Amino acid sequence: MKRLIATLLMLWGTLVGATPAGIYKAEVEAPMAATYQAVYAALEAARFWVVFEADIGQSLSRSAERWGEDYNRNRLDAIRSMVVCNSWYANQVSNADPDLLALCPLRVNLVHKDGITRVLFARPSAAAAGSPGIGVIEEVESVVIKAIESGVAKAGQGS
Repeated sequence: MKRLIATLLMLWGTLVGATPAGIYKAEVEAPMAATYQAVYAALEAARFWVVFEADIGQSLSRSAERWGEDYNRNRLDAIRSMVVCNSWYANQVSNADPDLLALCPLRVNLVHKDGITRVLFARPSAAAAGSPGIGVIEEVESVVIKAIESGVAKAGQGS
């Protein structure tokens, strides 16, 4: 019985710290600026154009005094976001299931802390399950993830 409880406690600790299934995460020991530039370039090389950029960390810092101890409890160094779109895929999605246009454009977020940059991407397939457009969405997800992996690899090489 003790062994079962110990096993369950270890499993619980693993589950609590795990990335949710609907989130893709890549990490690299590299500065935010280098990772951001490399992922940006890789997304555009994959024809997912960055249509909007937000420096979320900078925006949040404007409220630091007002939020007091609730501000940045995880002590993140930087948070940035890229909103990306590929019009050909948007058209394919609209042809397959116009309601999936709620997923367009897509967002890729980068979070930096202690020399590590995490790249986060909400998997659109999680929202599209059961839709006639799931095939297109899975293709989009695959292309974006490959681009993120390429950018992270380049950032990790120090380029």
